[in-house]
Amino acid sequence: MRFLLDTEQRDFAASLAALLSAADVPAVARARAAGDDAPLRALWRRLGDAGAFALAVPEEFGGTGLLPVELALCCVELGRHGLPGPAAETFAASTLLAGTEQQALLPGVASGQLILSLAADGGYAADPDLADAVLCLGDERKAPLRQSLDPARRVGVPEDAIAVAPGPGSERATGLAALCTAALALGTGRHLLAATVGYTRTRTQFGVPIGSFQAVKHRLADVLLQLDFAEPLLYGAAVAVQDSAAGAAVDIAAAKAACGEAGYSAARAALQLHGAIGYTDEFDLSLWIRRARVLRNAWGSPSACRRTVLERRPAAEVRN
Repeated sequence: MRFLLDTEQRDFAASLAALLSAADVPAVARARAAGDDAPLRALWRRLGDAGAFALAVPEEFGGTGLLPVELALCCVELGRHGLPGPAAETFAASTLLAGTEQQALLPGVASGQLILSLAADGGYAADPDLADAVLCLGDERKAPLRQSLDPARRVGVPEDAIAVAPGPGSERATGLAALCTAALALGTGRHLLAATVGYTRTRTQFGVPIGSFQAVKHRLADVLLQLDFAEPLLYGAAVAVQDSAAGAAVDIAAAKAACGEAGYSAARAALQLHGAIGYTDEFDLSLWIRRARVLRNAWGSPSACRRTVLERRPAAEVRN
């Protein structure tokens, strides 16, 4: 099977990239970290106007219906530009509201006026203090708000979280959250690699750019290979979700493991090759470095995802 993005999909990704490039997203993230959510909400509405948050909302509520490939494309760009906030959770929670008392929220979600978050299996919801509604799957335990490793992210489960009964819809939502998080991790890794390559071309040692050193070249090439091998797994999982394939959960788990590890490897390389500047909060790239670590484990750590792949693959494939 040969999979290529069509012109409309590429144009959509390019339009999001242009919007986010002009938005000074690091300043938005720093404002969010300092407790000022107004810049993020303004940017969220602009993304809604561009059609980003309609991608998982049913058509009767102002959305496009679920478009997994476009959703993956969108999240890659959101990750590449470092958008803070519960984007993956908003997309996933959007699929749960139709037919419930909260379905009136969906037009606002599609337009970017409202933000959702989601917790599952006793875990935390991302940015519940920012969300207009928090959905909770399975275990309904409440957890106080706490700071994440990512300075622009908080986690917790508020008292007013909306309980959602387990079922096929909840499993589909958690899978979609994992798929979107994988795409965010891949986009984060792409930005980290590009920034690090640029830095190694200008940073000199012994009178030459450090990017000319073989050890540095090999380190960056390893990161590039990880990202390039993870990308087809991501879009393959998106196609599986689109086609409602029986093995979609396995494809999502494989993509999440690969993208999470690749993004984290890019963060480690960026931190080490930037030297001391990589450790400073004032350096914008530190926002992506910290986020890569969070995205690696959100909605399925690499070890948990690998376990899912091994346990759910057909027995014949495992033997082969």
